[in-house]
Amino acid sequence: MSQFSDTAEKNLLVMDPFGARQFNNPDYTGTQVNYPLKEFEAKVNEYYRLGYPLVDGYAPFCKHLFIPNFAGVKCGYIAKTSEINSLIESCYEARKENELAVLIEYVSRDKIPPPDATFLDIILYSREQIILENEAMNSPAPETDAPWGIISVKGQTVDYELPMQPITMMRNALGKEYGGSGAPLDFDKYKDSVAFWSKHVAIK
Repeated sequence: MSQFSDTAEKNLLVMDPFGARQFNNPDYTGTQVNYPLKEFEAKVNEYYRLGYPLVDGYAPFCKHLFIPNFAGVKCGYIAKTSEINSLIESCYEARKENELAVLIEYVSRDKIPPPDATFLDIILYSREQIILENEAMNSPAPETDAPWGIISVKGQTVDYELPMQPITMMRNALGKEYGGSGAPLDFDKYKDSVAFWSKHVAIK
């Protein structure tokens, strides 16, 4: 039985295995969440029941929930400066098995302490979208009937959606069989992404 199934009966927003990789995992290279997973899920649903709204994302199957950073999560990005630029590294990275590896740039958290985040961006995909992506990657369907799966947690200093990285938008446009969502590339949003990530870099 899935470790997430017992929370699915009482929560509308449930942790997807893709999002669970971030939790209590010192080897995870993105934003780490050092907090009990089930307690985190319960707290997210508590904020949702208090009236924090689901905000439309980049596609109809994607929503965001912006809530206070109750879990001590660090910010996953930092503004570029001459000092930061000298620390930037790059590598090819795939987030899961069978996914297309893409070139990313980042600053190691060992070289620069991540700033504190004030908000959490809880990124949600619909159950239907998760099923479609899992089928394309030969992964099992979610063992829950909950309508929304938590697929990512981002720490940030604003309570609105920040542009996803340009390479992520490209991978999404390539399709589900490459590990993307299948959402077509939006040229204006892509330009916004380039503008933001030309001035910021991920911390991992």
